[in-house]
Amino acid sequence: MIETVKNRRTIRKYLQKDISSDLLNDLLEASFRASTMGGMQLYSVVITRDSEIKEKLSPAHFNQPMVKGAPVVLTFCADFRRFTKWCEQRKAIPGYNNLMSFMNAAMDTLLVAQTFCTLAEEARLGICYLGTTTYNPQMIIDTLKLPELVFPITTVTVGYPDGIPAQVDRLPLEAAIHEEYYHDYTEKDIDKLYAYKESLPESKQFVEENRKETLAQVFTDVRYTKKDNEFMSENLLKVLKQQGFM
Repeated sequence: MIETVKNRRTIRKYLQKDISSDLLNDLLEASFRASTMGGMQLYSVVITRDSEIKEKLSPAHFNQPMVKGAPVVLTFCADFRRFTKWCEQRKAIPGYNNLMSFMNAAMDTLLVAQTFCTLAEEARLGICYLGTTTYNPQMIIDTLKLPELVFPITTVTVGYPDGIPAQVDRLPLEAAIHEEYYHDYTEKDIDKLYAYKESLPESKQFVEENRKETLAQVFTDVRYTKKDNEFMSENLLKVLKQQGFM
């Protein structure tokens, strides 16, 4: 399992080979053993195989080709609806229509999603995590008919890999490890920790193609801008309120 994780790749192209329901359900059932807040299991997973529904989901993910190209698309949702209904039917008064409850459900959901991804890769499947899910939640909510107290957190495309791409870089271990307490980074630390990433040919190509001076500017000025983040933040809060979490 350690070697599987160390050698993992994000897979965006898949063979046109179906994933059996038995295999998918086994992986999901095992992933549901992940840690969960108070044993409540505050998540649901929507399995999408139908091409028409994938077509409808695609714009929410900026039409990334793996949404329509993968045999299976999984939408992992924070779900306090099921637990709330259980409480109400058992003469208990739930109080989970708030931000803290959303955070608890979101953490539950991500734990399950990551566990599933690791198990799927161990089973020789390829996965791609789509961070776009919370960018356009309303489109996903409408397409998948998610009711109040259910919110899409992440989407994972799954399939048998059509080729194995090169492994992308990661920062060295020392970049994210803090012994005993948080040690803030000096300018010298930053230069050292990001030196390899900045030296990569693909990084230099990103800088050149986007006509920027540094790789950091590609992130701040092109890929993840303040304007876009503020717009999506406002939209996220709006949809959270609509779904009953605010």
